[in-house]
Amino acid sequence: MADVINAFKEMISDKTFPCVAAKDALNKDNIKFLSAGHIACPKDDERILEFIYNFTRQFRNREKGFHSAVVLFPFTEPLDEKQFEIFLFQRLKALRALDAKNFAHDKRVSEDPQSENFSFSLMQEAFFIIGLHPGSSRPARQFPAPAIVFNPHVQFEDLRKKGLYDKLKAIVRKRDMNFSGSVNTMLADFGDRSEIFQYSGRVYTTEEKCPFSGLSLK
Repeated sequence: MADVINAFKEMISDKTFPCVAAKDALNKDNIKFLSAGHIACPKDDERILEFIYNFTRQFRNREKGFHSAVVLFPFTEPLDEKQFEIFLFQRLKALRALDAKNFAHDKRVSEDPQSENFSFSLMQEAFFIIGLHPGSSRPARQFPAPAIVFNPHVQFEDLRKKGLYDKLKAIVRKRDMNFSGSVNTMLADFGDRSEIFQYSGRVYTTEEKCPFSGLSLK
């Protein structure tokens, strides 16, 4: 477990890594980690959910800075992008199904994955999800083990209210261009298109429907 966590920290610490929000969270020790088994296996779902619950409780009493929760799946064989997408959404669907026994969806966002105002929710806290794995076509999403990063959505809404979000977005996108050599065509602002198209890191065509079609989170 320590090796994969250290590898993740080293990735974020690299001076060329584009996400300055992740760097801020790491520098302030605001990234929490959990190591699970295989991303396709449901045996760790309850443990993952409790980990997210504990993270959320701490986050709601947070100090300044960015916060993230990272679930790592080091016992997973290499996957292509479509395989990773399937397993990522399986885990998210399973987590939300367990969570729905006690909590409604965060009312600040939509629970319809096809809505432009959709965001994933656990413990009535909206999360922007980032999937990483070695087979990702985006260099900034490439990591030796599959991982799911849970970023509380309210952090970005707070930046918008302060007029700082566009500045952060511009910095990250410029750094990603330098890091990856191309623009991430899946990037969109909340309210423009369902953010679910950004979760797995796979590039979707304009004709493709929401990848959660047939996999309701309700």
